[in-house]
Amino acid sequence: MITRLEPDTLRKTPQQYRGIYVHGTHIVSPQSLVCLSGQIGVAPDGTTQHGFLSQCHQAMDNFEALLAEAGMDMPDIMRVVYFVTDAAYLPELSALRQARWNLGHPPAVTTLIVAGLAAPDLLVEIEVTAAK
Repeated sequence: MITRLEPDTLRKTPQQYRGIYVHGTHIVSPQSLVCLSGQIGVAPDGTTQHGFLSQCHQAMDNFEALLAEAGMDMPDIMRVVYFVTDAAYLPELSALRQARWNLGHPPAVTTLIVAGLAAPDLLVEIEVTAAK
């Protein structure tokens, strides 16, 4: 069975994007797999956080809510992809990852430096895949 993950604790997908975007998909079988769309530093009220670390924290908060909706937790993360708009942020990202998402096992990680994201004020986008 496949279900959409759209918890009330995240910003609602704007109407014009509902046909092409969902926060996450939860696949339930003997094992559970969650493929989560990239999360950005936007709070549930639609405000964009200011600064790289604030945006990272908000994106991580969003993932924690999505995983909880699927009955999962941080140790279930098996893959993370970071999209960062400036390589100068990488030391901050590394320190934050170690402090906040020290999962006890190394998930597969890809970090990409990109020219830009969906809006000019966005500095980071994070994608997660989890399994239980």
